[in-house]
Amino acid sequence: MMKKLTLLASAVAMVISCSALAKITPEQAARLGQDLTPIGAERAGNAEGTIPEWTGGILTPPAGFQPGDHHPDPFADDNVLFVIDSSNVNQHRDKLSPGQIALFELYPDTFKMPVYPTRRSASFPQYFYDATKEIATKAELIEGGNGLANAAIGIPFPIPSNGLEAIWNHIVRYRGVSATRNGGQAAPTASGAYTFIGFDEQIMFKYSHPDATPENLMAENILFKFKQSVTSPARLAGTALLVHETMDQVATPRQAWTYNTGQRRVRRAPNVAYDAPGTASDGLRTTDDFDMFNGSPDRYNWELKGKKEMYIPYNSYKLHSNELRYSDILMPGHINPEHTRYELHRVWVVEATLKDGMRHVYGKRVFYIDEDSWQIHVADLYDNRGDLYRVAMAHGLNYYEVPTHWSTLEVFHDLNSRRYIALGLDNEHPMYDFSVTLSDSDFTPAALRREGVR
Repeated sequence: MMKKLTLLASAVAMVISCSALAKITPEQAARLGQDLTPIGAERAGNAEGTIPEWTGGILTPPAGFQPGDHHPDPFADDNVLFVIDSSNVNQHRDKLSPGQIALFELYPDTFKMPVYPTRRSASFPQYFYDATKEIATKAELIEGGNGLANAAIGIPFPIPSNGLEAIWNHIVRYRGVSATRNGGQAAPTASGAYTFIGFDEQIMFKYSHPDATPENLMAENILFKFKQSVTSPARLAGTALLVHETMDQVATPRQAWTYNTGQRRVRRAPNVAYDAPGTASDGLRTTDDFDMFNGSPDRYNWELKGKKEMYIPYNSYKLHSNELRYSDILMPGHINPEHTRYELHRVWVVEATLKDGMRHVYGKRVFYIDEDSWQIHVADLYDNRGDLYRVAMAHGLNYYEVPTHWSTLEVFHDLNSRRYIALGLDNEHPMYDFSVTLSDSDFTPAALRREGVR
């Protein structure tokens, strides 16, 4: 790895050398909220001053904001520091992933990364911080890392000692208690033509509910419940998906059901996992690409490589704006860089290598996880020959009515076909509703059928 990564990995190496699966000590947990943020990031900035100290993130929404609005940009007055393009990319290679560099090489005339001042805007509710400190010395991986125990609400491994712990932090990171989402995805052709695929989605995060306990989560064995129905185009409208994601994925693997409008029947869908193609994705992403990574980690060996400083998409309020049309964003090859924002942040680097005897279209995946939120912001995805295959970037922001840091748009670039899919387009649709009250009855196969026929 790069020299910077090696230097920043030293503290991680000390932990790993003690025990790859050891729980952190009370003394380590006491650092949370002190020299570490409440969820384990380094509170201090870097020596160069290009990464500032974390001071709590966004604590107050911008004046005039009302829940239900597309989120106004609290940093609209920031100026671009510089733009990385094909002419100067070599000057910045140490702060880019191989996949990002490949995009400059593939699209030398059009792909650019406007870099802005770093704003450590990620913030979360106090009960989530409190829960993280409470479970930090208790949480543990079970079933070879394919399940989680003694954890609820908070980040289970704020000082991770291995790659599995880090990826579980991403899987269970805080995104509110429940939400409804409207919007969709598009996969432009090489010429830029696209069909918008509309979705209505509901999600209930059982793990994050204020009343959640390790005991009731394990008894029910549910992390979250998710329901998605296709709203457009007409030929796909009514197709629906229901997922119950489990906490111990060996005891009970993910449960999924689909509703097909042609058959007018709900069927179990055990193949909605791993590298099955994502819904209406033109084969440009896998099921476990959704949310940058989801599902059981059991097909990979996971290695925590340490930390590095990296330019990642962040505070993407301009890209999120309802003043943009989808046609303003979508262009041949990649999204319009004019509307993107990149910042320098510290990221955890986690490498997943396919186990012997396991099958997946990705032979290796390298994830770059924001230290302030545990959101995967960049993923380099390799085929089984070891060649870069796809590059994914999550353009994130602070949803300050919750508050939480979450992606507004996920973009998966296929290097072979020179196409991409943009997932989460919502500029022309109503904003997420985090105030909605959902219940288990909204996530049954019967409810799935109602979604499909209405």
